Amino acid sequence: MERNPSPEKSNSFSRNGHNNDDVFSPRHNLETVDEKSDGQQSVENEENEIVEDTTSDPDLSLPQILDEVDRFLETLTNAEDKSNPPSEVPNSVELLSEIVESRIVKYIDASKTWGAKFGRDPEDVTSFIEAVNRISKLSNEFGEFPSNSALSSSLNRTSSVLQQAMSFLDEELRLQLEESKSNNNVVDQRSQKTWKQSSFNYSNVEHDRCILPDPGSNKEEEFPGFSQETISNVKMIASAMINAGYENECCMVYSILRRTAFKAALSKLGYEYISIDDVHRMQWESLEGEIALWINVVKQCYTTFLSAEKKLCDSIFTDYPSLSQSLFSKIARGVVLQLLNFAEAVVLTKRSAEKLFKFLDMYETLHDLIPAIDDSYTRDCAQELISEASDAKTQLGEAAVSIFCDLENSIKCDHGRTPVASGTVHPLTRYVMNYLKYACEYKDTLEQVFQQHLMIEKIKDEHVVDPDGNLSDDGTPKTSPFSIQLMTIMNLLDANLDMKSKLYRDLALRYIFLMNNGRYIVQKIKGSAEIHELMGDTWCRRRSSGLRHYHKNYQRETWSKVLQCLSHEGLVTSSSSSNSKVSKPVLKERFKNFNAMFDEIHKTQSTWVVSDEQLQSELRVSISAVMIPAYRSFLGRFKQHLDPGRQTEKYIKYQPEDIETLIEEFFDGNPTSMARRRT
Repeated sequence: MERNPSPEKSNSFSRNGHNNDDVFSPRHNLETVDEKSDGQQSVENEENEIVEDTTSDPDLSLPQILDEVDRFLETLTNAEDKSNPPSEVPNSVELLSEIVESRIVKYIDASKTWGAKFGRDPEDVTSFIEAVNRISKLSNEFGEFPSNSALSSSLNRTSSVLQQAMSFLDEELRLQLEESKSNNNVVDQRSQKTWKQSSFNYSNVEHDRCILPDPGSNKEEEFPGFSQETISNVKMIASAMINAGYENECCMVYSILRRTAFKAALSKLGYEYISIDDVHRMQWESLEGEIALWINVVKQCYTTFLSAEKKLCDSIFTDYPSLSQSLFSKIARGVVLQLLNFAEAVVLTKRSAEKLFKFLDMYETLHDLIPAIDDSYTRDCAQELISEASDAKTQLGEAAVSIFCDLENSIKCDHGRTPVASGTVHPLTRYVMNYLKYACEYKDTLEQVFQQHLMIEKIKDEHVVDPDGNLSDDGTPKTSPFSIQLMTIMNLLDANLDMKSKLYRDLALRYIFLMNNGRYIVQKIKGSAEIHELMGDTWCRRRSSGLRHYHKNYQRETWSKVLQCLSHEGLVTSSSSSNSKVSKPVLKERFKNFNAMFDEIHKTQSTWVVSDEQLQSELRVSISAVMIPAYRSFLGRFKQHLDPGRQTEKYIKYQPEDIETLIEEFFDGNPTSMARRRT
């Protein structure tokens, strides 16, 4: 007897054993055979025993009955005149009906004991399904003849048996679909103290704030977790029900069970349905964790679960490809739409700067999901899901653009009137540059959402003007919309810092502040390949040039007056080299002024802060390069004109080496450096 080929292996979820107490009981109470306590009878002995108990011919086996029925079916099928039915029905038809009824009772009784249940023996399942298929064909063929013919009683009989068989298979289909690999052995299942459900793999997933189950648990179980034997059984049951005209009942059971299983699978990942109201009531820290979990679930769905579900569906409904596609589409549609509902709910929450990165993560996830919706789905379902996913992605993109552009308002609204102490980097500078650095890690995605936003705005207003000339003739941007937005933010930050620098009364400190913030910006841009690419080398060179300009202004404001004290002009009373005379009072005043000015500068600027070590070193070196040679020259030429002893000690306070040491204390932010030196 030829068997149905076994479909390709797939996997499923583990579920608790189903209670069979409510299983359909056949209407006809037939005498059943006594079963052995160990439930291990061979299929051949079972078949022969059934035939012996229910037929008048103990020598007729089930294969012989099926052969005789097949010959009778051929006679019915080939009958040209349906108004003239055969005069008699062979006894094999009744024998087959009794066998099917008896087998059903046997399976039901076995389900309540330790007997051999349906599905445990592949040959047993095959022979039973073949018998049911013959009953189905007989019922159909009998129905082709007049109701008042000699076949009417046979029609009623086979129809009754067929209904019993379909009720039994309907329930058995539920049980088979609820039984995974870990439940295949009933003895093992009942003997285990702890029952484990199947789990999924979580490899290569960013956990963020969500806590996921241990990826090492239950590694042997994979979605959807059915054994090859179970898939083969379900396939035969489904085919029998469809061939008998019970397609709707079969599809309903399959759809309900697989949707329930899929929901359980997502629940195992920690994902539960959250209403829009619940999303809006969540604190951001909690919602951030839910978003990370959602991203993981969506990725698992389009990379693993949905493809495995499609494979399972195709394995079971191999002979019905359109039905398989329809069933899979309905199951997938429910899952995907529920996931998209969460994304749409998140978009509607109050927007804030910290949400940008999670919104972009969700955007990228949906961007990858859409291509996965392929011809595995029905055309209408695929179009609907692609449309819904695209709409959700667009909403996330628009929200991301809005949040990013709101950075402009944050800069414009920062009108603090208190200068930061010591001229250090302003908190606004740190916030904006770090925000841009992290944002530009999503450079490609931000390019997409800004390009999308530009197209949406153009569609909204076909007469949109382009005052900056950023659009080409075909409406596409000459420059990246995101890079334009980035430039706008940088220009606003520059303007804001320039305004804040004017809060410093000390002009030298004003330039230190501008250098600190300018250097911080340049270093952040150089440290990020993405920002550097967007801003360009020209912008970086212009920014570096600006820093050199601030440096020169600082030198002029701080040291020009000090250098005037070291000037030779006004010290020599005669222009003749032979008769030149140094004015001691003026010389003393020069040394006195130099000491006072340098002390004040050291006292002040040692409290200032230059956090960038390279900039700090450059400033100190440039100061030393100007001051040390000038002071050494002045001291070397005019020291001899002061009287040795107390006068020299009074006016010559520093040696060149002292000046160099003190310059090294500049910009440390240490107000006690001078006090330490004096003690």
